[in-house]
Amino acid sequence: MSLMDILVYILVGGIAGALADAVVKGIKVGLLGAILVGILGGFIGGWIFGQLNLSIGSGIIGQIISSFVGAVLLLIILRLLRRR
Repeated sequence: MSLMDILVYILVGGIAGALADAVVKGIKVGLLGAILVGILGGFIGGWIFGQLNLSIGSGIIGQIISSFVGAVLLLIILRLLRRR
């Protein structure tokens, strides 16, 4: 894994996490939290789309969409756990 790969993960995670934070109300994660949520969302979204045999395309746009879907699911789960 090169430095460029790591920077792309951080960029995609930041974009996806910030978008998910804007969509899911009730949780404010901040910049670092958005990056972490987006990166974790990328793993979750990639796994979900893989299990469903769905392809949303290649490239950075596909990565952002996959990470966004996973990040939204992650934030919804976190919001539900915080209410208990």
